[in-house]
Amino acid sequence: MTKFIGTGVALITPFNADLSIDFNALEQLVEYNIANGTDYLVISGTTGESVTVTAEEKKQLIKFICNINKGRLPIVVGIGGNNTANIIAEIKATDFSEIDGILSVSPYYSKPTQEGIYQHFKAIAKVAPKPIILYNVPGRTSSNMSPETTFRLAKDFDNIVAVKEAGNNVHQYLELLRTKPKDFLVLSGDDDLALGVALAGGSGVISVIGQALPKEFSEMIRLGIAGKAKEAYDIHYKLMPITGMIFSENNPSGIKAVLEGLNISKSHVRLPLVEATDKLKNIIKNELNLLGKS
Repeated sequence: MTKFIGTGVALITPFNADLSIDFNALEQLVEYNIANGTDYLVISGTTGESVTVTAEEKKQLIKFICNINKGRLPIVVGIGGNNTANIIAEIKATDFSEIDGILSVSPYYSKPTQEGIYQHFKAIAKVAPKPIILYNVPGRTSSNMSPETTFRLAKDFDNIVAVKEAGNNVHQYLELLRTKPKDFLVLSGDDDLALGVALAGGSGVISVIGQALPKEFSEMIRLGIAGKAKEAYDIHYKLMPITGMIFSENNPSGIKAVLEGLNISKSHVRLPLVEATDKLKNIIKNELNLLGKS
């Protein structure tokens, strides 16, 4: 699954002041990423505010981005949740003609056992027409998908090809990399750990900050995958401050503040999220100035 190696970006959903989707800003964001080295696009992840985007809006987003992209980059769509039957129904109702993969989060809130997580993804794998990237994010789901469960799924289902690991747990990353099947991809879901994961044998990242600084971030990951640690860390250290800033209040309010500072989109978010504070926006603006980006 070489199309998922490198830097994928978890796209925001830009909003107008009335909280309708800002398609003009979305087009600018997609073109900006295509032009600056992003390897693939991820639609309707957490960063896209998937939980407050309606089913109809999600269809509009997918169609719009596919029309803008015109096959230039692979596209992954987030289809996940804690109602297995609903996920299966959504997969069956989705047009995958221009979609390359599915990102599916481990069930949240319900806190299933490892067997429950396995059975959930087994049911999804049986109906999914495209490769599946599992998504483990314990901080949001309140349960951890163990490496054993991940690799049990990878072994049993050929269309489960990767895991986006976002537990900010270095030991678990290393355990995944140590024991993974040969062609299975371990992708970082933690921007701050992405380079270390790449250098340790990972296949890349699905990034938040990457969509704002795609040229620098994607080059860092390419260098990391190639084992060029010194050159990669030179970039990593430059990006460290702003990477920490975007998660200091909530995601995606932080990244939306960065994109506003870059004049790509506005910082509007839907409740229960709130916009980044003026204090954070000013800190981000100053950091963009230091990076020569504003």
